[in-house]
Parts: sequence; structure tokens; C-alpha cells
Amino acid sequence: MALSKGEIYSIIGMGAIFVFTQILALLISGPMSDAGYQAFEDPEDPMNPIMYMVIILLFTGVILLLIKAGKKNFVQLLILFASCLALYSVLLLPLFYIVWYIGGNPPPAWSQDSLIAFINLLAFVISVILTYILYKFPEWYVVNTLGIIIGAGVTAILGISLGLYPILILLIGLAIYDAIAVYKTKHMIALADAVTEQHLPVLLVVPKSKNYSFRDQKGIKSSLKKKKKIEAMFMGLGDIIIPGSLAVSAYTFFSNGGPTFESTMVAMATIIGGLIGFMALMKFVMRGNPQAGLPLLNTGAILGFAVAVLIFTI
Repeated sequence: MALSKGEIYSIIGMGAIFVFTQILALLISGPMSDAGYQAFEDPEDPMNPIMYMVIILLFTGVILLLIKAGKKNFVQLLILFASCLALYSVLLLPLFYIVWYIGGNPPPAWSQDSLIAFINLLAFVISVILTYILYKFPEWYVVNTLGIIIGAGVTAILGISLGLYPILILLIGLAIYDAIAVYKTKHMIALADAVTEQHLPVLLVVPKSKNYSFRDQKGIKSSLKKKKKIEAMFMGLGDIIIPGSLAVSAYTFFSNGGPTFESTMVAMATIIGGLIGFMALMKFVMRGNPQAGLPLLNTGAILGFAVAVLIFTI
């Protein structure tokens, strides 16, 4: 089936967001690591990815229970609150560098405590304002902007928190879970339907036409039932974060002593592999039915990583 111009542009746009978010994560991962943003004390502990998957399952379960109970507005507030906290965490570091640069690097010792308090307050205020804008005006470019910021930050934190073996366990485990959740239990489709209807920043949206408005977007299920043409492409933020975290982990841990030329090349190969997986995924997405993204995206990222590792270790 031939694709329309709008569909081609939406694929290119989503692919660009996929790559840009992961490269941004690579750029901020070093400063985040230096600032102690690691989520786990021992990045090589194989229990870390299992704990992470348990947290995902518990959070997903709570959200689904709330949706079934008809508490969609509470779900919206819960995810907006989580998004605000994520924005605050991600914005702290760049604001810290900006304010220190403006005020002189380093600032006088007597002013450092006051400066840190000011940066925390500034990050909090900006996060609240951005979250409020999202709540009042959830257009696709607002959702995407905040999604990219949150996605890059979470990708960087996850990547610097898990060593190579733990991150591979996580990618394989979540790829299997995503396939089951979409094709067997189908609860991931219900979750995607709810967050789309509530216009939340846990997905990315690329319109297929100029007149598209995400604020008018109804749930995915209702559109499929009515056999209406979906005028935008959607991708869960996790579909970028999870394969991207392998790239960040490779960038951080491949050479043991920190980022090097070899670790950078392995990270870029991982991103390219994920992009190839993305292109394969698009063939299925264009058929019009919801698809599990992580099986193909994670497989592509792992293969890209494996090829680069072989090149640099043989």
C-alpha cells in the first residue's frame, strides 16, 4: 500500500524525535553522572532491572485499576504530578550550569547555599508552569516538547544507573512484556487509549496533516471501532527511553574509564540499530493497528550494540 505524503512526513518526524531524544540523553548523561543522578548504588547488580520491571508492573496496575474504576481525571492528575517531578529533576542540572555561568564560575563561597536554593526554586517554578501549560493547552507540540525533555532525562538517568548486563536484561524483559501486554492481555492498548484521551506527556505525537489538533483527539479505541482514519502517529515515551538507555549505558560503561571514542561509537551504533528497528516497526504501524514497539526497537538496539562491540573488541 502506497503511503501518503502526510504518512511519510509523520514517519520521518517520529524517527527524528527518536534519534534526537536519545542523542540529547547522551549529551546530558555525563554531567548527570558527575552530579550523582544514578538511581542505583551498584549499576552492575542484576537485581536492578528486575526491581525496575516490578515498579513498572505495579504502576501500570494502579493506573489500570483507576481507569476501570472510572477515575480517569485522577489518572490525569497523577501522571501530571509525576511529569512535574520529572521535569524538576531534569531541569535542575542545566539551570545549575546556566546560573553558575551567569554569576561567575565558581561563585563566591558565601553565596553558594543561597544560589543552590534559588536554582531549586527556579526549577520548581518552571516545572509547575510547564505542567500547567500542558494541562490547559495540551496541543501536540506542547506534549512533544515536554515529552522530549522528560524522555531525554529519564533515558540518561536509566542508562547511567544500569551497567551493560543489567540493561540488556531490562531490554529483553520489557520487550517480552510489551508483546504480551499488546497482543495477549491487551492492557497496554487500554492504557494508551486513556493517556491519549487525557492528552498526557507519556507519548509523542506527529500529525499527518496540517490541520490536526491533539486537543480534539479522542481515544484510540473509539477511532478504531468507528474505522476512522487516525490523523496522527503515536509512540509511547517508553519506546524511546528503553532502547535509548542501552545507548547511554554503552556510552558510560563500555570503556570502564568513562566515555571514549569506542564507547561513543558503540552508543551511536546502538541508536542506529534502534532506528532500523523503528523503520521495521513502521511497516506494521502503517497497517492501522496498535503495535508493540519494544520487541523490534529493543532488538534493533541490541543488534546494533552487539555489532559495534564485536568490531571494537576483536
